Amino acid sequence: MSQTNVALYSDLKDKIALVIGAGQSGDPTSRAWGNGAAIAKALVSSGAKVIASDVSLEAAQRTASRIQAEGGFCEAIQLNATLSSDIKRAVNQLVETHHRIDILINNVGLTKTGDPATMSEEAWDAQFQLNLKTTFLTCNAILPIMEKQGSGSIVNNASIAGMKYLGKPQIAYASAKAAVIHFSKITGVMYASKGVRVNSVSPGMVFTPLLEKLGASELPEERETYRKIMDHNVPMGIMGDAFDVANAVAFLASCASRYVVGQNLVVDGGLTESTGTGERIALAKI
Repeated sequence: MSQTNVALYSDLKDKIALVIGAGQSGDPTSRAWGNGAAIAKALVSSGAKVIASDVSLEAAQRTASRIQAEGGFCEAIQLNATLSSDIKRAVNQLVETHHRIDILINNVGLTKTGDPATMSEEAWDAQFQLNLKTTFLTCNAILPIMEKQGSGSIVNNASIAGMKYLGKPQIAYASAKAAVIHFSKITGVMYASKGVRVNSVSPGMVFTPLLEKLGASELPEERETYRKIMDHNVPMGIMGDAFDVANAVAFLASCASRYVVGQNLVVDGGLTESTGTGERIALAKI
């Protein structure tokens, strides 16, 4: 069953948080929340001041409006996280206005079907630019700010696809997300003594508007991806939702995880530890 309850962390009050990829794809009237939007809501629920960014300003504004309607602080900005110039512009603007950045959430990601023998070089490069380079570029711009502050928390959204084969031909996405996990581990160790914690979260089968969009796609390969996801076996017997991911991210952003560095928190109902012999998952009711 879907849940929208979020864990609260009092130390997040008035923290300045930049959530990259806070918009969501799919039907804008859907009651489902995307991972980025849910993360923004979870942080705001603990009193953080969230700047919700997305390559689509309209999508970011939609997230901000949902949160503002409940009385939370959430600003929307347009940001193409594949462009260093765009990131620097947004970061400079954020620091000028709020004077600091306490939390960075990298939530950019999108899979494309393809195997090592047939995927084009252009598609491979595009997947790495979107799923990995964005994490590097944002960290590259914000780590010096956090180091100067002497504090900060970065959470990079990876995927269990970067940990095991899920039965879908998505070689570039899986490889890029595996790199995000390792990037987070190494960077976490490098910056731990500077007061900056870096970790990652790897969601499993999570029902989001993006998944809804794949199911309704006119492209056969996207509908096939949807079918494979819905047919996957999760030991808990249910599919998670965006707030399962958001709660994990809020924990890693807060002082509740102050001694957690360079770790990858898996949120998958036990899937990566199973042999895939469990009961067929049930669609989460949104």
